[in-house]
Amino acid sequence: MGVTPASSTAPHFSDDFEALLKALRAFRPRPEIESEEIPAPAKLAKHGFALTAECFDGELEIANGRFVLLYEPKGQETWGGELRAVTFIKADVEQEMGSDPLLPEVGWSWFEESLSTINASHLSGTVTLALSSSFGELSDRPAQSELEIRASWTLHAKDVNEVLDHLESWMDLLAHCAGLTPLSQGDGVATMVRRSK
Repeated sequence: MGVTPASSTAPHFSDDFEALLKALRAFRPRPEIESEEIPAPAKLAKHGFALTAECFDGELEIANGRFVLLYEPKGQETWGGELRAVTFIKADVEQEMGSDPLLPEVGWSWFEESLSTINASHLSGTVTLALSSSFGELSDRPAQSELEIRASWTLHAKDVNEVLDHLESWMDLLAHCAGLTPLSQGDGVATMVRRSK
């Protein structure tokens, strides 16, 4: 599914970036996800915000990720805008799914789907499927499969609430990769990754 075309309306948050930070810090994900603010990269843009998120099944962590929001008031040519999200997600997957060579393409389609209802452009990223087997004294450990999605995009938002829509969409993608049931089931929901047993 395609991504909503970029709007010509550019965000201007430099006069009150603290208000945007306050809203981002007040965001609360679904109960299975715990998030924590971390220092944002200092050299990539004039302003930034970053958080880590961990997704749990009971006490077991089944996925984690990182969300970084960069804001350059004068914009960056390669971004095509002033706001850029840089993200990472890692989730355990079932061994059967981990052996599917098309899983990276499926993972990218999930990412595109997560942005389909918000105003985003200049999507880029990689999807990696990591398979690991243990040997020697670790041979009793089961084989593991992990899906990693590294993705970035440009946000086109007219206000703080529209910026929060991007964070919420990324949190939904994290939950989807973890195999959690959607809070609101809509049309076209793809089969989810499930964690390794």
